Amino acid sequence: MALPLAVASAGQVGDVPAPPGGGGRSAVTASPDDAKLPSVAPSRSPLLLGLGLATAARCGPDLSSPDGIEAQTCVLTQGEDTWARTYYRNATGAAVDTVLSLMGPGGRTVETRCATGADDEPATCETPRERTRGSLDAYTAVTEFAARGAEGRLLLRSASNSGKPNGS
Repeated sequence: MALPLAVASAGQVGDVPAPPGGGGRSAVTASPDDAKLPSVAPSRSPLLLGLGLATAARCGPDLSSPDGIEAQTCVLTQGEDTWARTYYRNATGAAVDTVLSLMGPGGRTVETRCATGADDEPATCETPRERTRGSLDAYTAVTEFAARGAEGRLLLRSASNSGKPNGS
């Protein structure tokens, strides 16, 4: 299963593409009248990739259940924010109950319930972003998919720090 997990890596903000057949970087020149304008010189900030702040992702393995749920759960960090996201596909033929939890330092937990329809299309669910507290390694995310109803049985549990894939 290949779930859509991508981090922008197109280059630094401010990088100037090489002209066709030029083989190098275009020169940026400024006149004395440009002193009031912001610099367009390339920046090498370690926090910037592509079009903005880099997003770091720590994900568990891709898992699938015999019932037809496929998922991968991640803890994401961008700038000073951390949140959880799960990439999933529901091929059970029925809507399921989904709960995504982000657990952080000091016993803090953010829980989100997601509407998981029976449309068999790849989708995502994520918690609200919160200000990162402490070490990023202290954050863990877990998603549970269960059959609908009060007695709904667990179909799949996916975590950001899972060891070996075992399908549950």
